[in-house]
Amino acid sequence: GFLARDDIGIILINQFIAEMIRHAIDAHTQSIPAVLEIPSKEHPYDASKDSILRRAKGMFSAEDFR
Repeated sequence: GFLARDDIGIILINQFIAEMIRHAIDAHTQSIPAVLEIPSKEHPYDASKDSILRRAKGMFSAEDFR
C-alpha cells in the first residue's frame, strides 16, 4: 500500500522485514517512492540481499572506477 501512495517519497524498511516482502520490493521499479533497506539492531546487514545495491552494481563496471 505504501508504494501506491503519492504523498510518500522514501520508504525506510529494515532488511529483515524486507526479506519477508522481497517479491514486492523487487517488483517496484519506480524511483518514487524510493525503498531503502536499513540494518536492524538484531540482524546484521547483508549487502547481497539489498535489491537497490544489486541494481546499482549492474549499472557500473570495474572500468568506471579507474
